[in-house]
Amino acid sequence: MRTASRFVIVIILLGVVLGGIFGYKFYQFGQMQEQMSQPQPPAKISAVTAQTESWTPQIKAVGSIEAINGIEVANEVPGVVQEINFESGDTVGKGDVLVRLDAAIDEAAVRTRRAEAQLAEQAFERVSDLLPKRAVSQAQFDEAKANFDAAEARVNEAEAQRSKKVIRAPFDGNLGLRLVDQGEYIATGTAIVEINMLDPIYADFTLSEKDLPMVSTGYEVLATVAAVPGETFRGRISAINTSVNPQTRTVRVRATLDNNDNLLRPGMFATINTLQPQDRQVVTIPRTAISYNTYGDYAYVVAENDDGQLVVKRRTIESGNTRDGRVAVTSGLEAGEQVVAKGLLRLRSGQQVTIVEEASDSAEASE
Repeated sequence: MRTASRFVIVIILLGVVLGGIFGYKFYQFGQMQEQMSQPQPPAKISAVTAQTESWTPQIKAVGSIEAINGIEVANEVPGVVQEINFESGDTVGKGDVLVRLDAAIDEAAVRTRRAEAQLAEQAFERVSDLLPKRAVSQAQFDEAKANFDAAEARVNEAEAQRSKKVIRAPFDGNLGLRLVDQGEYIATGTAIVEINMLDPIYADFTLSEKDLPMVSTGYEVLATVAAVPGETFRGRISAINTSVNPQTRTVRVRATLDNNDNLLRPGMFATINTLQPQDRQVVTIPRTAISYNTYGDYAYVVAENDDGQLVVKRRTIESGNTRDGRVAVTSGLEAGEQVVAKGLLRLRSGQQVTIVEEASDSAEASE
């Protein structure tokens, strides 16, 4: 009996506790329903009007800076460095002497060949004087002339071999770091110094095959590099490859840029915008008025509902190029429509709003 009584008491206490808990939760749920049933105040927003602007169409691509002429100067013949006539970073002209190798043996070979040529010339002159007198045969005359011509050729060969001991700049350009020292023995093909022609300079980039009809030689390009922030380099397309890469379906394009201050260097990563010659009218809104989503970009358009209240409606749009903080909208929005300027994440479609300010274009572009 006592056990049963205790069991009944525990059951009653447990029921009281659970009833209290469920009752409190039911009360909280009722309070929440009451709060949700009350009308929410309109959200305060800043709005901006979609505008029509005249934009020059651009095709954006990435590429690299390349020198018009750029090589590592190397020697054709081995030898010991006798003289170095440049410093790292010098600007040189075509034909300037960079390095002289020891050419004592080559000088001796030239003198020997010249002596042989002089002897052959004298013999040829004697035979030439005797031929009209028929003191020598035509065959002897031909042999003397051939010997003389061969001796002169050997002189030219020796001089050409000697000239290879003098390494000259192959074109106008800027030198890099010196890679050899005076007195050093260098084998054939040793890199001596890098030389690049920096002004003008190339920008090589690739475009999709679908963009190929929209570009042509002579079109203006604007290039920027991370190494020179805030600076834009102008140039024009100078060449377009004649074939499309079958693996990537892209075509290589080359532009020639002005580089008067030598700020651009070969190997730099560049962003290139190709400008088309005709302007076109586009609808633009601030970049902050667009939410970029995996399933499509959208903006909140401000409109009136049936009761004449201002509400926002989520609308899917297609965005295009970005320029100075504004984005071109290619579809989904008309000029003159109002859109929410910023703070899109706190809104939902159909929500009532109040416009507290008309956002200026300059303010939105700076955000």
